[in-house]
Amino acid sequence: MTSNRRSICLLQTLLMVVLFAAAFTVQAQTPLPEPSPVVVPAAKKPSLESEFFKNILHDQKAIWTSPVHLRWKDAAWLVPLGVATAGLMATDRKTGDAMAGFHDRLHLSRNISYAGSLYSAGAVAGAFYVIGSATHNERARETGLLAAEALIDSEIVVIALKKITQRSRPLSGKHRSKFFKGGSSFPSGHAIQAWSVATVIASEYHDHLAVQIAAYGIASAVAVSRFTGLKHYLSDVLIGSAMGYGIGRYVYRTHHRKAKDSGGVEEEESFIRSKRWPTIVPDYNRRAREYGVAMIWSF
Repeated sequence: MTSNRRSICLLQTLLMVVLFAAAFTVQAQTPLPEPSPVVVPAAKKPSLESEFFKNILHDQKAIWTSPVHLRWKDAAWLVPLGVATAGLMATDRKTGDAMAGFHDRLHLSRNISYAGSLYSAGAVAGAFYVIGSATHNERARETGLLAAEALIDSEIVVIALKKITQRSRPLSGKHRSKFFKGGSSFPSGHAIQAWSVATVIASEYHDHLAVQIAAYGIASAVAVSRFTGLKHYLSDVLIGSAMGYGIGRYVYRTHHRKAKDSGGVEEEESFIRSKRWPTIVPDYNRRAREYGVAMIWSF
């Protein structure tokens, strides 16, 4: 009887975590409603620094209430993630034991995983902010602030979920892969941290393919290394990566500041400062019957 109750409790907890991860990942992909235009003088507009901790509180509210806002169309993301997670959990112990035979890769895997540690990810966010502030580069400065915000959000979430699930790690003996055994395997903290910071960076520099490839490539390498380094199971890595992506995407889309062009129209800063591509607009005068196009190139 006790065993059945534990099984039911385990199933309910796992379903809750998977639903939670999928819900927030879905919300990150869903377009946010456009707010009514409100003109706020630049001098009176609060800075991201002054709203940093308040934004984190708002983020946490959105994260923990995300399952409540699911809709039927979200099944396009929810079902695949849920099925993939269930499939990996069913085979986690076998794949983890199989990976334990490759001891020669442990050192390399653990070196790679350092890039996803709290200290390394925090250093990346701090570097963006310091360099951006020193050089008056608003994009870099905002990248540092939002990356730090996403990192703190992900750390709060992963600590809470680890306390709830208590999954044993791959090298923890007979209880390995089991939940509610006092472990801290599910989800992967390095994966969620690396992906949350990488997603903010890739979103900020969406017009630079090399930056996106580098950011997501490093995050993917960190996530995989947690499995090959025998620190986590594949399902730990999948959920951690999905949640990290969702948190990073949400933070960017919610708190990203848009620049204004000379006409007061909001545009992405990358396009305003672009030197590669001109802006082409129609130019005509009905009375003079003159028609043509104007090319504007910002330097």
